[in-house]
Amino acid sequence: MKIAIGSDHAGFRLKEKIKEFLLSKGYEVLDFGTNSTESTHYPIFAKEVARAIQRKEADFGILICGSGIGMCIVANKFKGIRAALCLNEYMARMSRRHNNANVLCLGDRVLGEELALSIVSAWLSEEFEGGRHQKRLELIQEIEEGMC
Repeated sequence: MKIAIGSDHAGFRLKEKIKEFLLSKGYEVLDFGTNSTESTHYPIFAKEVARAIQRKEADFGILICGSGIGMCIVANKFKGIRAALCLNEYMARMSRRHNNANVLCLGDRVLGEELALSIVSAWLSEEFEGGRHQKRLELIQEIEEGMC
């Protein structure tokens, strides 16, 4: 499974930890940057991760900034992207089970490293349940078709 990952300067430290964690679990990681703590702009990296998923170069994406909010806003502008800002394992599990989220957004300034890795692990371990949730995804797709 391929995971596209990206962060701005505020999420760089956590991105590196998550990347190391993913590689240790056997995931292939496509790192879209940033590559330092030098100030930069989160939309640049959210766009690259979202496009990698759209192009089917990656199965899922993980985006990290200071709060996770900015990355989530940008990623959700892209057709077919269902980005979820998760602050705990429950939110991570539900975003996969019920919303079939394909991008996980995290905030380095609001999560400790241990919790962040636990969220990533929970998110990647879940599957979409389908059923009644499938109709909701179809409604989201209809909205996207009409708006994008």
